[in-house]
Amino acid sequence: MRYPPHLLEEIRSRLPASEVVGRRVRLKKAGREWRGLSPFNAEKSPSFYVNDQKQFYHCFSSGKHGDIFTFVMETEGVSFPEAVERLASEAGVALPAPSEASRESETRRRGALEVMELACVFFEEQLAGRAGGRARDYLAGRGLDGEIRRTFRLGYAPPERYGLRDHLAARDVPAELMVELNLLTTGDDIKVPFDRFRDRVIFPIRDVRGRVVAFGGRGMSPDAKPKYLNSSETPLFHKGRMLYNHHAARKSAHDTGRVIAVEGYVDAIAMTLAGHPEVVASLGTALTEDQLALLWRMADEPILCFDGDGAGRRAAYRALDVALPALQPGKSLRFALMPEGQDPDDLLRTGGPSAIDRVLDGAKPLVDVLWSRETEMSPVDTPERRAGLAHRLREIVGGIRDETLKRYYRDEIEARLRSLSPNNANRQPGGGGDRAYGRERTPFVPRGRGAPPAPVSPRLTARASPLLARSSLFSGGSSSREALIVAALLVHPELLAREAEELAEVAFEGADARALRGALLDLAAEGGASDAALLDARLERAGLTAAAGRVASLVRPGDRWILDPHADPVRLEDALRQAVILHRKAGTLHSELRAAERALAEEETEANFAWLRDVKGRLSVVAGAEGETEAADDGESS
Repeated sequence: MRYPPHLLEEIRSRLPASEVVGRRVRLKKAGREWRGLSPFNAEKSPSFYVNDQKQFYHCFSSGKHGDIFTFVMETEGVSFPEAVERLASEAGVALPAPSEASRESETRRRGALEVMELACVFFEEQLAGRAGGRARDYLAGRGLDGEIRRTFRLGYAPPERYGLRDHLAARDVPAELMVELNLLTTGDDIKVPFDRFRDRVIFPIRDVRGRVVAFGGRGMSPDAKPKYLNSSETPLFHKGRMLYNHHAARKSAHDTGRVIAVEGYVDAIAMTLAGHPEVVASLGTALTEDQLALLWRMADEPILCFDGDGAGRRAAYRALDVALPALQPGKSLRFALMPEGQDPDDLLRTGGPSAIDRVLDGAKPLVDVLWSRETEMSPVDTPERRAGLAHRLREIVGGIRDETLKRYYRDEIEARLRSLSPNNANRQPGGGGDRAYGRERTPFVPRGRGAPPAPVSPRLTARASPLLARSSLFSGGSSSREALIVAALLVHPELLAREAEELAEVAFEGADARALRGALLDLAAEGGASDAALLDARLERAGLTAAAGRVASLVRPGDRWILDPHADPVRLEDALRQAVILHRKAGTLHSELRAAERALAEEETEANFAWLRDVKGRLSVVAGAEGETEAADDGESS
């Protein structure tokens, strides 16, 4: 429902922002404003401000801001209409009356919800009574008794064909409505509709407001088919657009910044028992786009927790395919697989909450699961099979709709594909000529590039001393990566036609590298990317010839083959692409490392320590990949 602006303004005028915010944040007066600790991030120094005149809040630590409606939505996980209704009630503002058609629809819906509540109470009473003894024993055997049964409103459907029907009919509920709500089974060959759920443990399914809209039933008989039975689609229930336990999980999810999605009802209850109330479950279906959107409203990186068997892996892979096109910067998934043959309920009973925590802590990023799936499909021991893998992955990544994220995924996949290729031990630097680019090139000399061919300057070809070779300058530091990227394009400007866009987005630290990058981009923009003479003249005019020499001298020994104008073009493109990927990834990780170090310094928690350790681990992987590349290049040039 759309609310007129004047109504929202009246609610704001009656409820000062500091009053609404002050229920969750301890505020202190600071001049014309109020100040407090952020409700969104852990912090020691207050960076959260509220202004009653502007009816606005701003959190400098998280960047979040808005009015009282936004604040209620952000901190309590409710929708906009819910926030408006709640605050309107507090402010004493009457909401507009619905139209006649919407009033009738709401009346029918309210009546249907009342019937579902009656059915839920019936099932609860049956479980607590004499008929539910066997169901209680079953639940107790799975650790589900007492308070947890009441929290999830578990029940029992007796085996009689007309138990629920007669109970509701005695309360004047028409049979047609029972059929519409899928409480009764009917059909052309069924003369008298009978109860859909019989001899089953009942799991009420509630909407985001906690109202019962459907049921799931687990058969008590070993011969029950199917073992789990859900309500079919009804005016109240659309299984592809709902999540089990959503109403209870969203507040915990907003408090913890995390949501866990499991496969079944009992799994969700087991996770709650293990200390993770921020858990939801799909409703007898593979994860849908609508359910994914609900998860992303609760947390940026939901954890999908699947059973440790073939079916669990297939469910993970289906979820991956649903999520990939819809990924956004900062919005992804992580995947946690249970040990082989176990589900969360099994693991909780055998290993306790700590076993669940270990599985969740080991959740893998989406890109890792994608890579595992595709590499497990077939061996990658021949060029043809590696080419097939590359084709599949590039096609999958091409389906990501967000262009920025698609580029980062492409970089990641290309880096992993390159790691599969065996080292070309027989290929010598400088082999293969430059015929691919249609002309002969002279060696790169910092001064006088137009001079006749001459040996490369000793300053460019001499190897570093062992001490210098072990320094950060020559062991994968940003200076050497910058040098490789820029020098490769200075010696081979014809590559600019394909690499100019990537070059424009790479962040360089060195002043020489930044200045030379500007000259190269200007050349590409003017359409002279393959004109070495034009580049020479531009560098000389800009006074950058010496800078080119300094950058070339920073290229680490194992990479100096790129300074040969006759370097193998395929190998050259691979090296340049790898350097760009590693440089971009290392820059991102170093920024994250600084943030993790600051967080740990401010608050020494296990979470912050784990974050720092994780970032350092990923940095070591990047360093290892670069070290392997350098070792391979050193072997080729020896």
